[in-house]
Amino acid sequence: MAEQTPKQLLHLVFGGELSDLSNVQFKDLESLDIVGIFPDYASALAAWRGKAQQTVDNAAMRYFIVHMHRLLDPQT
Repeated sequence: MAEQTPKQLLHLVFGGELSDLSNVQFKDLESLDIVGIFPDYASALAAWRGKAQQTVDNAAMRYFIVHMHRLLDPQT
C-alpha cells in the first residue's frame, strides 16, 4: 500500500516593529523579520511563540502567522 504524504498547509511567520500599536503598519519594512515558511499550523505556531517570547520586552514588536494555503487556494 502506497504511503500518502500529508497535505501541505503552508504558513508564513514574520514580524516587525509597528509604528502605531493601534494599526498593523510597520515602522521599517526593510527590517521585517521573516522567520520562515512552515508546512503546518502547529510548527508555525511554535515558531511564532518562540519569536514572540524573544521580543516580549518590546511592546511595539509583533509577529504574525499568515495562512499561505488560503491565499494559494481561496476555494478551501
